[in-house]
Amino acid sequence: MKVYFRELKLSTTEKLQLVDITRQVEEIVKESGVVNGVCLIFAPHATAAIIMNERESGLIQDILTKVKELTEPERSWKHNLIDDNAHAHIGSVLLGSDKALPIRNGKLVRGVWQNIFLLELDGPRMERTVVVEVLGE
Repeated sequence: MKVYFRELKLSTTEKLQLVDITRQVEEIVKESGVVNGVCLIFAPHATAAIIMNERESGLIQDILTKVKELTEPERSWKHNLIDDNAHAHIGSVLLGSDKALPIRNGKLVRGVWQNIFLLELDGPRMERTVVVEVLGE
């Protein structure tokens, strides 16, 4: 079994932002040489998430609006006494920091409208890391 590992380094410019990483992840899968297996995409951050959905500008804004509603950034969360970013931690917990996708015939298995995004919940950040690990044969 092959194991191939790469890290993506990204910067974000907004407090709440979706960054499409689909092409970079697909390129890593191609570089790996794995024909059949699995691709793990992981954000090693407590204030970011990995999500999948359609890349359509209206929907992107809708997703960001709903995340804001769910996490209530203006609420007086107890953690805000320390760091003022409880909403970002809560968003990461609710949405998750990883995705695992099958690889079949050398390509990610995903729906036509399913792109892979890093969801920044506490930006802007000069550097965010996304770990991509490909396992298979």
